[in-house]
Amino acid sequence: MLTIYNERHALHQGRMEMFRGQLVPSFEVPARADFVLRELQSRGLGPVSAADDFDEALLSAIHAPRYLDFLAGAWEEWIALDPANAALDVLPSYWPALGMRRDVLPTSFPARVGLFAFDAGTPLMSGSWQAARHGAATAWTAARRVAGGERAAFALTRPPGHHAGADFYGGYCFLNNAALAAQTLRDAGAARVAVLDVDYHHGNGTQAIFYERADVHVASLHGDPRTDYPYYLGHADERGEGAGLGFNHNLPLARGTDFASWRAALGVALQGIAATGAEALVVSLGVDTFEGDPVAGFSLKSEDYLRIGEDIARAGLPTVFVFEGGYAVAEVGVNAVNVLQGFAQAA
Repeated sequence: MLTIYNERHALHQGRMEMFRGQLVPSFEVPARADFVLRELQSRGLGPVSAADDFDEALLSAIHAPRYLDFLAGAWEEWIALDPANAALDVLPSYWPALGMRRDVLPTSFPARVGLFAFDAGTPLMSGSWQAARHGAATAWTAARRVAGGERAAFALTRPPGHHAGADFYGGYCFLNNAALAAQTLRDAGAARVAVLDVDYHHGNGTQAIFYERADVHVASLHGDPRTDYPYYLGHADERGEGAGLGFNHNLPLARGTDFASWRAALGVALQGIAATGAEALVVSLGVDTFEGDPVAGFSLKSEDYLRIGEDIARAGLPTVFVFEGGYAVAEVGVNAVNVLQGFAQAA
């Protein structure tokens, strides 16, 4: 399997995040991608290459221009407030509550941070924009390879993307790599694309981007939002709106779910994807479903990820895998590559 690797991912290395009432070292660290790359290379699963040259204008198909402008200039604005801020990450202090206006762009930089961020757990630092932008290029390149005839490709990048919406960031995500991959496949001629999100946490950004569209079917298996992040989206009754009604499929699962139950839900999601007539598939590959993950609650074991890859391969679709979550860092490489190996062996 071909892997496209974000060689600039380590430019983003958040120092601290707000977690359960205190500032703690960020769970989303460069070692996550490093372990996956090392495991890929040790198994010889396929070639690894860099992303193609990327036109940032392509991001406007997914993200709002004022949001992209904010991300591109955020660090410089942060330093302009006070040079001492170079030693600190950007985290929000204010948010617009329900009933407050979001249409007027504040002049105040801290107010704009709160306008675009939906949590205090996503540190933005000097290299965040470059890492995220190159990550988008990585996903775009992987999708182009699949559109060009590859059976599958893996976009190995961080920061992750599935929590990022058209004009908001959070959950460690700034740009929605899976959404960009899906749009790239659509632009290349696939009449309908499916996004399958297997991360423990609901891909609220991906859902929001495609919620009113019938050309991209979004299916997600995740922790029940009544108990798990991102809390305010991901319920089973969210099925899409307008033209997109019926093209959003959420399968929330209780904490403690074992692999047999999880795999049954995966089968339901894949049946729904097949019923839509999807011609290509994007997989938001989070492995925080692992039993040892510090910020999740399922009980999958490393060998289970081989079966996941096999099940996804049986869908028979050209497939782009995009790396998302997984915070049991020592095991993340084995678990992610097990999915890819299972897929490659069954494809």
